[in-house]
Amino acid sequence: MSDALINGVAGAGGGIIAQLLTYPLQTVNARQQTERDPSKPAFKDGAVRQMCLVVKHEGWERLYGGLMPSLVGTAASQGVYYYFYQIFRSRAEAAALQRSRRGIGDGSVGMLQSLTVAALSGCVNVLLTNPIWVIVTRMQTHRKANKQQSPLDLTCVLDKALQAPAVENIPHKTIHVIQDLYKEAGFLGFWKGVVPALIMVSNPAIQFMLYETLLKKLKKRRASNLKGADGLTALEIFLLGAVAKLGATVVTYPLLVVKARLQVKQIIDDDKRHRYKGTFDAITKMIRYEGLSGLYKGMSTKIVQSVFASALLFMIKEELVKGARLLVTGNTSLVKKLPSKPLR
Repeated sequence: MSDALINGVAGAGGGIIAQLLTYPLQTVNARQQTERDPSKPAFKDGAVRQMCLVVKHEGWERLYGGLMPSLVGTAASQGVYYYFYQIFRSRAEAAALQRSRRGIGDGSVGMLQSLTVAALSGCVNVLLTNPIWVIVTRMQTHRKANKQQSPLDLTCVLDKALQAPAVENIPHKTIHVIQDLYKEAGFLGFWKGVVPALIMVSNPAIQFMLYETLLKKLKKRRASNLKGADGLTALEIFLLGAVAKLGATVVTYPLLVVKARLQVKQIIDDDKRHRYKGTFDAITKMIRYEGLSGLYKGMSTKIVQSVFASALLFMIKEELVKGARLLVTGNTSLVKKLPSKPLR
């Protein structure tokens, strides 16, 4: 079994587990990002209160709306990303080794090369999996009628639904979302938000650059202390992944909000503030009508969710890689001698 395949499968497994544990936060965050009215709770309330409101008015199941396509998307994204990351990384290492033999460099992959490798892997991932995430965003932002409403309230809700079908009438079954999306925009509808998503490949690029830099410094410090550079604990991997993801999220969050706005169903009314023609149009309208704060809606929720999920992903992936190598080789010594290449 190739190293790229081991890392791809381990990345997919780690991503699924992290997704299951943090999905309610993702649902709340998607609603916060796509809420255009500052007077509504999604703009003012925190993640915990928002989750309580969803459970109270719509039921527990709405916190997991779109879970199945999201798990498919997570497995596909992590698998594709880590697979191509390992391939591109191996080629970068081979090129660096050849340069060192000619007296250029020390044979290691530098920050710029690491950034390029992560960006290329991210672009391949976005182009292949964007349709899945459009479906997930629409299912997460679907709102059910208040389950505790009286008949009079239900009539008001129906009146409201006629005025804002993009909020109340989004079908919540995967096949229905696919049909609705195709009717709305055709095949191109599945690629909504792909431009900011492609730009956002800088997020994992920054994340991996920070992670590898911190990891390299930690190993160097351990080597200088004669404690050995191998055998990092799961907790250390967890903390390194959390710090790296925190830095990347703060830098790229506005693009995530723009992507979510483009992927969610557009509101059908005469208010041009709520309709976006593209990435640049969405950014300018958000700044003009909502202020700069509009680009950072739900950021605190996203930081908690993404940092926790990323740290879990790194920790679980490393353990799965070690286990897979042990099963394939049957040699326990290889678990320590061969750390995951993408995370050096």
